[in-house]
Amino acid sequence: MVSHFAKQSWKVFGVDNNQRADFFGPQGDTRWNQQRLVDTYPGFQHIELDIRSRDCVLSLVSEIRPSLIVHTAAQPSHDLAASRPFDDFDVNAVGTLNLLEATRRHAGDAVFVHMSTNKVYGDRPNTIRLKEHSSRWCYDDQDYADGISETFPIDQSKHSLFGASKVAADIMVQEYGRYFGLNTCCLRGGCLTGPNHSGVELHGFLSYLVKCNLEDRTYKVFGYKGKQVRDNIHSYDVVRFVEEFWKCPRSGEVYNIGGGRENSISILEAFERASFITKRRMLHEYVEAHREGDHICYYSDLRKMKSHYPAWTITKSLDQIIEEMVLAWSHRLAK
Repeated sequence: MVSHFAKQSWKVFGVDNNQRADFFGPQGDTRWNQQRLVDTYPGFQHIELDIRSRDCVLSLVSEIRPSLIVHTAAQPSHDLAASRPFDDFDVNAVGTLNLLEATRRHAGDAVFVHMSTNKVYGDRPNTIRLKEHSSRWCYDDQDYADGISETFPIDQSKHSLFGASKVAADIMVQEYGRYFGLNTCCLRGGCLTGPNHSGVELHGFLSYLVKCNLEDRTYKVFGYKGKQVRDNIHSYDVVRFVEEFWKCPRSGEVYNIGGGRENSISILEAFERASFITKRRMLHEYVEAHREGDHICYYSDLRKMKSHYPAWTITKSLDQIIEEMVLAWSHRLAK
């Protein structure tokens, strides 16, 4: 996001306190990327701030009065939410409310884009009839041939505490659009990734998988025979959609954003693709128990996004994503 807009001579403010390192340890540390952005883009300014701090958020938005706010801060792990529920809710739900109210008070004309998650649908996608193939699960229902749409129910299912806190944030973003008339949208992401992803075991499966392959580290597969499916979208294509929404904003809108059926892949298939690209074997072990609230098969129906914003489409293929990850991780691990 910073790179894309800074290259267009925007003044970009990055609000972060490296909470990811606290959540996931040294492997989740993102200071390296923060420093890369500071060194690369003169128009980028890092601001050390915790979005849970309401007064600080209100003061910052009042001072900057931005035209575009892209809210990507989150605690993103099912497992971590269960062990740190207060931190999870305070970051995901309360932090979002802080940003929304600051926007309403001090930047009412701004466009507010919230990175939500497909986990707002809970485990309800697992009720869709599935067909098992040699390397993946697939939907066996024509109604979902193009994936999960935005009309899919979010209620009466198991979300995990992480999913529940993200539902709270998602609904609040919609409500600030519908009730107050702000220009807001929720992007319910599948697997958002790319070469700068600091993937760890609990979040960022494809990035972490590539890293494990390059380090000859054993990757743990949690349930579903390793045939669980996710759609992956490159961060560049996410940013391009944000830009399209900024050009022509709407109020209280919701979009499922991911790689769609074409960029969907199972863990077993990811092992094969990564090994083909790196020429290294993939070490892995299987754990029978799946993660609570996890999806067996999920990929996004992109038709609503494309109908509202016809200039947007997926530009980065799955192989391109993995190849960029291999190059990036190789460079970082060599240091």
